[in-house]
Amino acid sequence: MALAFDEFGRPFIILKEQEQKNRLRGLDAQKANISAGKAVARILRTSLGPKGMDKMLQSPDGDVTITNDGATILEQMDVDNQIAKLMVELSRSQDYEIGDGTTGVVVMAGALLEQAERLLERGIHPIRIAEGYEVASRIAFEHLERIANKFEFGESNLESLIQTCMTTLSSKIVNRCKRSLAEIAVKAVLAVADLERKDVNLDLIKVEGKVGGKLEDTELIYGIVVDKDMSHPQMPKQIEDAKIAILTCPFEPPKPKTKHKVDIDSVEKFQTLRLQEQKYFDDMVQKCKDVGATLVICQWGFDDEANHLLMHRNLPAVRWVGGVELELIAIATGGRIVPRFQELTPEKLGKAGMVREKSFGTTKDRMLYIEQCANSRAVTIFIRGGNKMIVEETKRSLHDALCVARNLIRNNSIVYGGGSAEISCSVAVDAAADRYPGVEQYAIRAFGDALEAIPMALAENSGLQPIETLSAVKSQQIKDNNPHYGIDCNDIGTNDMREQNVFETLIGKQQQILLATQVVKMILKIDDVISPSEY
Repeated sequence: MALAFDEFGRPFIILKEQEQKNRLRGLDAQKANISAGKAVARILRTSLGPKGMDKMLQSPDGDVTITNDGATILEQMDVDNQIAKLMVELSRSQDYEIGDGTTGVVVMAGALLEQAERLLERGIHPIRIAEGYEVASRIAFEHLERIANKFEFGESNLESLIQTCMTTLSSKIVNRCKRSLAEIAVKAVLAVADLERKDVNLDLIKVEGKVGGKLEDTELIYGIVVDKDMSHPQMPKQIEDAKIAILTCPFEPPKPKTKHKVDIDSVEKFQTLRLQEQKYFDDMVQKCKDVGATLVICQWGFDDEANHLLMHRNLPAVRWVGGVELELIAIATGGRIVPRFQELTPEKLGKAGMVREKSFGTTKDRMLYIEQCANSRAVTIFIRGGNKMIVEETKRSLHDALCVARNLIRNNSIVYGGGSAEISCSVAVDAAADRYPGVEQYAIRAFGDALEAIPMALAENSGLQPIETLSAVKSQQIKDNNPHYGIDCNDIGTNDMREQNVFETLIGKQQQILLATQVVKMILKIDDVISPSEY
């Protein structure tokens, strides 16, 4: 830490406890930051693409997660370095905004940092590098608009949507069932989409998983699946044309809000109290029957007496249903959530064509299916899998596919995958670099080289010779002036991504380039790191 001197030459301390702080400044600080960013990118680099490897993460309490979703890996990693945390946030923001491309955006940022390090060693000022990167990202952004294709889809023509979702799912564990899962994701999104406003509310799609069965048993249910069963084993297991009362009030006698005490000193008083309680239960059940309810779904529990009464009065009931599920049931059945028995009216009942209880395998696990609802704008994707990790990873993979389908409904432009868009942008950025006088053109060329990191990582992860493959595809693109040539990861025999049906959303790609550039600019502008020393 440098000392400061006053006008009489006496040293004085600026920072509190400065001898206990570590300080990196200038080039050292930038190199330390860049190496931290590169370290995070290196972890995710091997997870990129259809042949990418998975990571196994163990939490402090022993839970194991196996995934190759960039956002999940970085979320679960216990990152300490501040620059590495920036990379985690970068991946998270890509996940929140687009839902897919979380690995690619970090690999891209890592490549930009690597190129910046070389330029810094040549003595180029970091601000000039940042400005050059900004110009290059704009060139790449506009070039993507030019090479993008629009496609039309409708209720009958879903193939292009399904193909794009299949591209997302091909890099996950579930890629052997990618066709059926992509179809499920597209149908689910279209069921809840508002095509006029080009908007999709993903909250209306409930993703439920159950261990057991196989991945192929995953199904889309036009209704709601609740992980509950009927409150009494003798209640009917199937109800047709159900009228559902959705309650948030408990089936029990009311309790005063203040502290109270009941003195019972004789059998008669006890009998009176018991009869009064029974009358309360009777009235509650009768109110539900009077409005025509044939099924009661309650947020709270009810004691055995209420359960017994409900069974005797032929009123099936489900208890302990969570608030979020209640809302979804209300949306799907067109019912209203009722907070007090006095407010129950026939108009507030939800309607469903079929409510059935389904049991699984030899276990006692049961779930409740509410189907053929009045308003089918709430759907459930029900996932089966051999173990908990497969079910969880399938949930994450389907989330990515749902997000991709939603993005395509918002903006139906696509670019071709397999690294073809990055190679094409790299060529365009290199060609544009010569038009810029000054030091920025070095940074613009470096940006073009960094774009090639993604196709190179794809080739490397697929077991191909990375430099050979990349240079062959690049020369093919330039020779034929065709931006659809990419890396043939699946060894199909053609580099044309249009023939392979490998699509990615345009907004996802553009977001990747913009986010990665912003974070790298931010890291390059840091020239002084003051941190407390380790004790």
